[in-house]
Amino acid sequence: MTVEQFVNRHLGPDTAAHARMLEAVGYGSVEELMDAAIPEVIRWHGTLDLPEPATEQEALAQLRALADRNTVAVSMIGLGYHGTHTPPVIRRNVLENPAWYTAYTPYQPEISQGRLEALLNFQTMVADLTALPLANASMLDEATAAAEAMTLARRASRNGSAVYVVDADALPQTVAVLRARAEPLGIEVRVLDLVTTDLPAELFGLHLQYPGASGAVRDHRELVEAAHERGALVTVAADLLALTLLRPPGEIGADIAAGTTQRFGVPMGYGGPHAGYLAVRAGLERMLPGRLVGVSRDAAGERAYRLALQTREQHIRREKATSNICTAQVLLAVMAGMYAVYHGPDGLRRIAERVHAMADRLAGGLRAGGVETGAEPFFDTVTAVVPQRAAAVVAAAAERGVNLRLVDADRVGIACDETTTEEHLRAVWAAFGVDAPTGEPQSPAPAGPARSTAYLTHPVFHAHRSETAMLRYLRRLADFDYALDRGMIPLGSCTMKLNATAEMEPISWPGFADLHPFAPAAQTTGYRELISSLEEWLAEVTGYDAVSVQPNAGSQGELAGLLAIRAYHRDRGEAHRTVCLIPSSAHGTNAASAVMAGMRVVVVACDADGNVDLVDLDAKIAKHRDELAAIMVTYPSTHGVYESGIATCCAKVHDAGGQVYVDGANLNALLGFAKPGQFGADVSHLNLHKTFCIPHGGGGPGVGPVAVRAHLAPYLPGDPLDADGAPAVSAARYGSAGILPIAWAYLRMMGAEGLTRATGTAVLAANYVAARLRAHYPVLYSGSKGLVAHECILDLRALTKATGVTVDDVAKRLIDHGFHAPTMSFPVAGTLMVEPTESEDLAELDRFCDAMIAIRREIDEVGTGTWPAGDNPLRNAPHTAAMVSADEWPHPYPRSVGAYPAGVERAGKYWPPVRRVDGAYGDRNLVCACPSPEAFEE
Repeated sequence: MTVEQFVNRHLGPDTAAHARMLEAVGYGSVEELMDAAIPEVIRWHGTLDLPEPATEQEALAQLRALADRNTVAVSMIGLGYHGTHTPPVIRRNVLENPAWYTAYTPYQPEISQGRLEALLNFQTMVADLTALPLANASMLDEATAAAEAMTLARRASRNGSAVYVVDADALPQTVAVLRARAEPLGIEVRVLDLVTTDLPAELFGLHLQYPGASGAVRDHRELVEAAHERGALVTVAADLLALTLLRPPGEIGADIAAGTTQRFGVPMGYGGPHAGYLAVRAGLERMLPGRLVGVSRDAAGERAYRLALQTREQHIRREKATSNICTAQVLLAVMAGMYAVYHGPDGLRRIAERVHAMADRLAGGLRAGGVETGAEPFFDTVTAVVPQRAAAVVAAAAERGVNLRLVDADRVGIACDETTTEEHLRAVWAAFGVDAPTGEPQSPAPAGPARSTAYLTHPVFHAHRSETAMLRYLRRLADFDYALDRGMIPLGSCTMKLNATAEMEPISWPGFADLHPFAPAAQTTGYRELISSLEEWLAEVTGYDAVSVQPNAGSQGELAGLLAIRAYHRDRGEAHRTVCLIPSSAHGTNAASAVMAGMRVVVVACDADGNVDLVDLDAKIAKHRDELAAIMVTYPSTHGVYESGIATCCAKVHDAGGQVYVDGANLNALLGFAKPGQFGADVSHLNLHKTFCIPHGGGGPGVGPVAVRAHLAPYLPGDPLDADGAPAVSAARYGSAGILPIAWAYLRMMGAEGLTRATGTAVLAANYVAARLRAHYPVLYSGSKGLVAHECILDLRALTKATGVTVDDVAKRLIDHGFHAPTMSFPVAGTLMVEPTESEDLAELDRFCDAMIAIRREIDEVGTGTWPAGDNPLRNAPHTAAMVSADEWPHPYPRSVGAYPAGVERAGKYWPPVRRVDGAYGDRNLVCACPSPEAFEE
């Protein structure tokens, strides 16, 4: 008996469904459809060189073998990565729960209230612990959070200086990323030992580590005051667990706090993903990069959450954006926030006291054995001085199953954490050749500046002490949300497709989850083989020569690609090439990334069909030929079309001496049929959280590998711990390595034929939706033969003008039908971009099309005056259970129409917890932390 291939589980439509869809589209086969849709000039007719597809069981067995080749040692390396216990109730019900990990970014707040509440908990946790009034949710890691803090400080400081001072006791990987980000922006990073060196006369910002990489806990108050006297802003990179015992940054006048929440229940994962954090003082909230959850109200005046200040987003500000951060680390931020909810303030303090007690006991034992340790106060990290013996001590500890940090030839760093035991301490003492001391560990507070203020006082951090209560809280929030486990999320440009359980399962295995990113190479052979295979496979499917998986988001992959282009030009003596051409339809992160890479954005127009206007391209190239660095294009285009002029576009830019960057956001429409590295592109970033099945997690985690042709390979991101290597874009060499097994498993189980079938099915599904809906909503753009790629844009502008019904109305009415809305007003205002993906079966595609057709009939009822423009099922959507069950019903349509639109199954209906959210009210009355119940009494 033949074992069924995984591809048949991944693809929604079966053979019979394919036939029906092809008939609707007007083609005899998928191959015929793809030949018509994709321009022959870029069409690739080969077979991908990938291993034969494995079954789920075979792939899991191979991943288990790779995990077993990793050595899960006791990690006492520290440097911002620590062992932690993920509460099982959080691991099972958040990390391993598709209700949380398959959700989309909460741009539709009415169906994201659970996630938004969880993120508000996270923001409150960070704000409380740092004693700063506002925190975002969230950043990508500590190093990139510190880099965002640096650029924020430069925007906010008015002293005109280009100097940014970094304390020498900062984490080395943070210093590396700061340097990489600073250089293209003309910022001079000065790393100074601030114990022995005064601040320079001029600086715009100061970065302090608290506690330092050495473990030292220093009172920074005088440094903060001195920096402020010079007109500089101060960032404190603080350990949140330490802040339960130590005086927080906000109480010494810090302007910004940055860091990671990894040790709050999130596994190390060989470097990620983890939720970074950024918190700011009052007055900086509108400069804060990333996402910010705020409290607003719905149409009934009830409390509701939403993303606040969304006008800061890159798709609006574009080249004026001050950050290219697009994704967050939502799933990991939810875990960290729930860790604080689970333990509460007293539990966190007990963990911190125990961590410090173990470090104090460790230091005492070393000193008793004649080993010198740092004299300064410390929290969890001890630096031991052993002249010319450090390497031998580290090796001796490794033989005992414990990893320590080799600081230099004379010093060893040892970090304690939540998982440290007396047995671990004994192994360390033995490695130093000292006897274990007698007596039990104590729990004194660190000798540094002590915390005196309360934190986590909101009831949410006190109400869920039992596992029963915690389980029900997590279930309640998940029930508020809409994710792929409920139904289709037809978002254009975002590829919300199956995240198979077999792909997800390995990320929780200790062999992948519990490795420190700076563990010795001999202990990570399985991981490095997995990464090497994945990079090779990604190079093969894209036609490039080399790949780096370091970028931990698509935006960071963009930046890495542009930095490679910049370095290439500079090495060739052409540093003057700084102009980046970007089509007007491009995703906003493209322009923001170009600016961050030190380039100047010049916009290229699109023609009436949505393609890059080659005439305008010629004009822009002629004007900027000598200074042209690159063009950034998305293919298929942001408009969801296979542009026939892409090869010509690439050739024109190359002829002018520029490089071609192809945004890989839509790569799922090319795999098996075209290779960007072979049709003219020099570099692409790839969204593993789109094409390669890493789930969106409610807005993160993501991975954005950068793929390049051979001439750019020397400029791929380097190891952040290698001072002589290429610049790094994230804190860990392999970025968010902990979720790379997902993409590995997808490629391993799909194989060459499976990937090709997935591409064809995705394009067929998009054209099927377009064919069914074209008579009801104009499809805005299509290729030369009337075909779209993997997504289609439905144009509502004429309907809005005639009836007053907006894309917002349609989006919210889709909630009543049990759907997440398509992408709204991008790339064209007043439109909906639909991407059905290859994973939705024909029944779900038809259910969506039927819903859109039913909505069109309701729009016609408004247009004919049957229902008033201001009071109809569309304008009042979404309808909550409370609304339709109220004693009074003042609307001109029946309750049943509001509650159960045509075709909706009553038994399984999803009810949104709130009515339409008033975004403007939330922005005018900015509340971004858990409000007290009394705040809503009125």
